[in-house]
Amino acid sequence: MRLTARSEYGLLALIDLGVRFGEGPVSAREVAQRQCIPPKFLEQLLAAMRKAGLVSASRGARGGFTLTRDPSEISVLEVVEALEGPLAPTSCDGGQLCGRSGACAAASVWSRATEALRDVFTTTSVGDLCSRQAAFDSAVTGTTREEV
Repeated sequence: MRLTARSEYGLLALIDLGVRFGEGPVSAREVAQRQCIPPKFLEQLLAAMRKAGLVSASRGARGGFTLTRDPSEISVLEVVEALEGPLAPTSCDGGQLCGRSGACAAASVWSRATEALRDVFTTTSVGDLCSRQAAFDSAVTGTTREEV
């Protein structure tokens, strides 16, 4: 199991869109600026998330990206798997990849770690993270999103 900058930046982008959910499309340029994501990289991530059905795109002067569902209905696992592929144990799977064919003491540790990670990612929604981000933002600025 490998989590890369794709997951980190992709999740930041969806939190950005989630905080603005219901306000209309958000341009990739704005998301890239706010989240300090290289614009070309963000375009790749948004394309992958669009293909996975997490975001939709609209063209035109007021175009941009929106979440396809309420942020509370999108799990972190969906985001990670859209960007990284299926969450699976490491190459040390105790079988085909390392050739130990079920005779590897470490395999059970990697399997348990993967299941724990899967549980956290499944039970955490983008909406949960949007709420946390809004709280952080208001603590820093002293205002709520509605006041801005």
